[in-house]
Amino acid sequence: MDIHFSTYFTLILAALVLLVGKLLVQKLRWLSDFNIPEPVAGGLVAAVLIYALNVFTGYRLSFDGSLQTAFMLVFFSSIGLSANFAKLRAGGMGLVVFLLVIVVFIVVQNGVGIALASMLGLDPLIGLIAGSITLVGGHGTAGAWGAVLENDHGVQGATTLGIACATFGLVMGGLIGGPLAKWLIQRHKLQGPKDEDQALAGVDHLTPNFEFPHKTRLITADAAIETLALFAGCLAFAELMQKLTAGSALQLPTFVWALGGGVLIRNALDYVFRFEVFDRAIDVFGNAALSIYLAMALLSLKLWELSGLAGPLVVILAAQAVVMGLYAAFVTFRVMGSDYDAAVLSAGHCGFGMGATPTAVANMQAITNQYGPSHKAFLIVPMVGAFFIDLVNAAAIQTFLKFLP
Repeated sequence: MDIHFSTYFTLILAALVLLVGKLLVQKLRWLSDFNIPEPVAGGLVAAVLIYALNVFTGYRLSFDGSLQTAFMLVFFSSIGLSANFAKLRAGGMGLVVFLLVIVVFIVVQNGVGIALASMLGLDPLIGLIAGSITLVGGHGTAGAWGAVLENDHGVQGATTLGIACATFGLVMGGLIGGPLAKWLIQRHKLQGPKDEDQALAGVDHLTPNFEFPHKTRLITADAAIETLALFAGCLAFAELMQKLTAGSALQLPTFVWALGGGVLIRNALDYVFRFEVFDRAIDVFGNAALSIYLAMALLSLKLWELSGLAGPLVVILAAQAVVMGLYAAFVTFRVMGSDYDAAVLSAGHCGFGMGATPTAVANMQAITNQYGPSHKAFLIVPMVGAFFIDLVNAAAIQTFLKFLP
């Protein structure tokens, strides 16, 4: 039997998930010790309870997805709206180097998936599904490419398989990022900024959004209304571009257009109209959207889909999680400087390398809440994970498909 929760009840339950996650992290020391993000902690508890209900009673709970999509788009819009050219310049060469690290990782991830699939007697395309299509790409890319693989390459059930793999990645990305960064920090005896007041001094200027999610932000009703209008502009731009580019080579996921719209609107306001954008309000709305989106995503996990994965596919996904951790620890960390910022970047890489950009940001917040801010990480990861990586991943997938039988 199916029980469907409407929009309002879904929002209420998502808020409860966040409250439970916060309580768990506060009360269970091992969760805070391993830097597990609050939405992940609460969301996994909810997902396990829903799974148990399904196993013992046969009831299948489903939740309205419209608000989840809306909050996701608001989150990505907030990344774009915070990316004025001054902040992008502040990312500097580090942004380029990190992008190159990710490009190499996509090749490694797909190589591991295809090689293991072939060794285990599966179609190599299954390895690609258990590679960057679903892990770097996430649920949206899994759905889009699943249809292509079913219709053009004859891979039956590719969409369902892709969603299950993306679900696994979302969970693992939120579980390995924090502990890995903590291990790097302790192993190399790293320290974040000692003077937090000094770190907060420029919070309204070049400080990236999402960096201080628990800090009080003083905003006004007028600023809130202006910010909501900016978000509406980003979402309208995304909807328009999605329709204009449908079926063309320029077709991109809606969230990419929302982020791109934010970049265009922000820099037009800054450098053409000389309008001062209120960053504090963008930060508040962006952080709220991030938390609620993650809570809804984890609340909507269908763990029975994971339980139905074939044994060989579980082997591939487990290997991908190990490869992700090793790559982040021994490549990402070292190439990015082997310092505190590099450790936070490694946590972020685990987040979107296995799951999604919101998971990456949550991972980094869990680390910086304990060890101190990392301007570099919060400048680089949202832009690379939310924008550049989708373009690179699409090109990589198409290239692999050309060479696979």
